[in-house]
Amino acid sequence: MRISVGCRMRYNLSQPTPMIAMLNVHYSRFGDLERADYLATSPSVALESYRDGFGNWCTRLNAPEGIFTLSTDGIFRDEGQLDPVSTGAGQHMVQDLPFETLVFLLGSRYCDTDLLSEEAWLRFEKTEPGWARVQAICDYVHGVIEFDYMKASATRTASQALAGGHGVCRDFAHLAITLCRCMNIPARYCTGYLSDIGQPEPHPPGDFAAWMEVFLDNRWHVFDPRNNARRYARILIARGRDAADVPLTQTFGTSTLLDFEVWTNELPRSTGARVQRDRN
Repeated sequence: MRISVGCRMRYNLSQPTPMIAMLNVHYSRFGDLERADYLATSPSVALESYRDGFGNWCTRLNAPEGIFTLSTDGIFRDEGQLDPVSTGAGQHMVQDLPFETLVFLLGSRYCDTDLLSEEAWLRFEKTEPGWARVQAICDYVHGVIEFDYMKASATRTASQALAGGHGVCRDFAHLAITLCRCMNIPARYCTGYLSDIGQPEPHPPGDFAAWMEVFLDNRWHVFDPRNNARRYARILIARGRDAADVPLTQTFGTSTLLDFEVWTNELPRSTGARVQRDRN
């Protein structure tokens, strides 16, 4: 399966503004790019790239005053399989977890475990530990939050999403992550592309998506409490503790987003060779 992936963001900046962009496909999937999704700007500016503390690929730049555009445009090769399922995956005892997973048990900016721990244990203590428990959490979150794009909030925490009963995909992810952490299951926030391939039409306008990964049976597994269904062509951009760690763009000054476009479009098959480059 060949998929055109990319985005375009057009800003109006009242002054020269430093920015950090996190818009490229995650390094773990870079080898699946037939055409690399290099970041482009208009007007052209110098770009400096680095990895953050979670291994995500970031680009630092100084945008000039006026209209400024960030864009990526790549071709991604996907195996064309639905999200994998491992229903027998078991839950680790905390003392047996690898050190690097422990940070994903802790509360974070949007995942207020201190406020939801009692609620989590009341609801999920009697569920079977492991995959079944995580799925029970996703079922609950999917049912208790109503998706409403018009009620998106950049400051809403997991407990606030639960209390309000509405949100967008990041709120579904934050609540499910928080409940998993309360139940001693490491969980991390993911953002990236999620295609509508295989979904009934008409498809909604393109957007970035949020989901989570949980650590069971010595590996990370994908769960999507927003859709609560297996999907095709889920393409990771970044991971972190929650959305605060993985802003797709961060502007250090006043900015107005004028246009926002995201696409994941299936392309005809090609016999051409795949181009791969190392991202150091």
